[in-house]
Amino acid sequence: MTEQPRAIDEMNPDGVPRKVLFVAGAGRSGTSTLAGIVSRLGMHVPLPEVPPDDSNPRGFSEPQWVVDIHDEWLREALVQVSDSRPEAWFDTGRICSREPARIRVSEWLEPHFAEHPELVVKDPRLSWFLGLWRVAAIRTGATPVFATMLRPPAEVVGSKQKYYANKLGSAHLAASWVNMLLHTERATRSVDAVEGDAAQGRVFVRYEDLLTDWVRTTTAMGHALDLQTIIHTRSDQIREVHRFIDPNLRRVSATLDDLALPRRLHDLTGQTWEELNKLADEGGDTTAAHETFDQLRAEYVDLYEEAAAISRSTAEHARHQARRRALHEAAGEEGHRSLADRVPHDVRAAIPPSVRRGVRKALGRERDAQP
Repeated sequence: MTEQPRAIDEMNPDGVPRKVLFVAGAGRSGTSTLAGIVSRLGMHVPLPEVPPDDSNPRGFSEPQWVVDIHDEWLREALVQVSDSRPEAWFDTGRICSREPARIRVSEWLEPHFAEHPELVVKDPRLSWFLGLWRVAAIRTGATPVFATMLRPPAEVVGSKQKYYANKLGSAHLAASWVNMLLHTERATRSVDAVEGDAAQGRVFVRYEDLLTDWVRTTTAMGHALDLQTIIHTRSDQIREVHRFIDPNLRRVSATLDDLALPRRLHDLTGQTWEELNKLADEGGDTTAAHETFDQLRAEYVDLYEEAAAISRSTAEHARHQARRRALHEAAGEEGHRSLADRVPHDVRAAIPPSVRRGVRKALGRERDAQP
């Protein structure tokens, strides 16, 4: 990384092409670390940002608007952030194809270029809507580029269980990691990639490399994606990142064997991680690699469909349980209402107000009382 006499924000912004760096990957894979680095080197995270919390005390470096809109769309699509269903991509894909959604995102992006010509957008939910963001960025005259964070799946699973109190189990979290990363790989491919230029517009970054030597790793990313802010950074910004990076950020270590996964899922998770690692090597992102990932996605779909077919009774049982609970709750509310309705109005009027309030409180209807 070379120091230049003038920082990018002191240059004529018209001389710097618009770009949006989309930082993708599973939650707890180091996306906040990478976004935090590039923002400290001068790239702009649209404000306001999501505030830090105990799970990420150094901050998330992600726009609050992006998180909110993704949550809105995921609720509409009935998709979880860590969804292991292959068909979930079709549910979010329908939202990505909507013209009003594309316009909404383009209109949000546009004014932020007044702050800086190179933006960074990061959110663990981002992969579900990458197609929409690509189109929206292009409509603003910006070039979309992608950085996907890679962290061993066992560490991602362990970190989610530690900080998010996830109760769905290691197998579900591992499957959702496979589902997320295989789709992210597909969605970030250049639409016109050809042999010899398959890596156009994207990089894959190992979390371990970022913590071990962030300067070398980020410099390589900046040149690969032609990010002028990263290429022409200042020495004071570099010192700030040195203060930001802490090798102890890697607080969870685990292996696939620690997760005790079903054999086929264990093997597929391991194969996916092995192939993703190759993409982070220079010259590893080739059309031949793309074919391998296409095969891995097909294998995952087969595995999931087989598991879903076998466990259909469990799904039906859960559906019936939920329906029974809803009926019982409705019956309980109706029971409370019918009990009160059986008392004639003139009798109720004769009951002292203090007694009526006590009855309403016992029935849990105190809020329903009129002043």
